[in-house]
Amino acid sequence: MPSSLLIAPSLWRRLACLMYEGLLMFGVVFVAAYLFGTLSQTRNAMDNRNALQAFLFVVFGIYFTWFWSKGQTLAMKTWHIRVVDRQGQPLTQWRALLRYLLSWLWFLPPLAAMAPFHLSGRDSAVIILGWIAVWAVLSRLHPHRQFWHDALAGTRLISCAPATP
Repeated sequence: MPSSLLIAPSLWRRLACLMYEGLLMFGVVFVAAYLFGTLSQTRNAMDNRNALQAFLFVVFGIYFTWFWSKGQTLAMKTWHIRVVDRQGQPLTQWRALLRYLLSWLWFLPPLAAMAPFHLSGRDSAVIILGWIAVWAVLSRLHPHRQFWHDALAGTRLISCAPATP
């Protein structure tokens, strides 16, 4: 694919896609947590909490790796965004998995920084949302306006034309 067609979508469009993805992930979490609770016979939400979190991490990994290797998630289709490798080719499953693991850079640094402190929910939200804003704005420093986890994974987000029937 010519590099002239590998144009990154605007930051606002990518963040809108991220918000929509979060909304869709609520359904994935609901179904996965229900399945986990049913299979593990968990009666209290705090029982098996770490196992549930690990299970959701794996479910998210399967979800994103599968859809990214196909080029788009539902949210990305809606916002006409596609994920490709540096040359504009579809991602392999391994590269999609690497992108998934590196995408946790959106959340792990603030979570690790907050771990030793017992912060309120509001304070935690401010720190996490502040980091997400910083991480998003840092894409402006990348030569192709890509998020840094994409640069590290050898992937990029590009604008794609809507499919015409």
